[in-house]
Amino acid sequence: MAETRTEALHRNAEGLDIQAPEAILASLVDAQVEAAKAVRNAIPSIAKAAEIIADRLNGGGRLAYAAAGSSGLMALADALELPGTFGIERDRIAILIAGGDEAFHTLAGGPEDDTEEAAAAVASAGIGKGDCLIAVSASGTTPYAVRAIEEAARRGAATIGIANNRDSALLQRAEIAILLETPPEVIAGSTRMGAGTAQKIALNMLSTLTAVHLGHVHDGYMVNLMADNIKLRDRAARIVAAVSGRGRDEAAQLLEKSGGAVKTAILLAAGADSADAARKILEGTGQKLRPALSALEHDPEKWNPLFGKDRARTKK
Repeated sequence: MAETRTEALHRNAEGLDIQAPEAILASLVDAQVEAAKAVRNAIPSIAKAAEIIADRLNGGGRLAYAAAGSSGLMALADALELPGTFGIERDRIAILIAGGDEAFHTLAGGPEDDTEEAAAAVASAGIGKGDCLIAVSASGTTPYAVRAIEEAARRGAATIGIANNRDSALLQRAEIAILLETPPEVIAGSTRMGAGTAQKIALNMLSTLTAVHLGHVHDGYMVNLMADNIKLRDRAARIVAAVSGRGRDEAAQLLEKSGGAVKTAILLAAGADSADAARKILEGTGQKLRPALSALEHDPEKWNPLFGKDRARTKK
């Protein structure tokens, strides 16, 4: 097997084990920073991928992540946070990790070679036409990830590949290829380090831009968050207060009226007659808050199902 970039020795690695602890740590952090910078070159492909994911989710499809080892952990972290951060329903997200649940205890290397498990996982998750699968592999040759992307494509799903080696099998088979050409690791082949950092950044960017397309972000606020604990309920109230200009206590009351839905509460603050009316506005704007606020401001009667002619004249 030819040596790949992710297996090569870093230029600063010679004598690493006899250097002072501070020098070792300086090399490690510098390598992480260098790896993070590599993501910038992938911005065009990340943008295309986010558009595809948003299109599939808007159309009722699902998003699946497939990976092994430390790349699987990066994928898992991104996938698990989507419902809480952006309100994407949990049943719209599938997580396929080599080794299944056992991977969370041992992270053994063997399962990453199991191509049959990968194909079966894609089939079992029901991934197909209208869905999208993201496969992640530092080397770009991990059999599990490559087979998952092949099976997803065969079943009609859109496919996105994320890898750290140019011209790798995963990138060649993906509909959208995201190359994160990170430098060699300070500990050769330990791709949980620089390559993993770049993957985490790219996945964060990808899912965040997807959420923007879906209308779940407004002025840098996560306006579709799932407020299921004390911290997030407080955050939701602060978001409603910040966007609407209302006080914190009033924002909390509006959230109660909206059933905890941030966008709905903001529209109530902006003058929507009821939570139902606010939800209808959002339906009409594809769940995007900014055009919903604009519609409410410029033509409230159009969006208020409770308006009658007499009431309309009174408000004028």
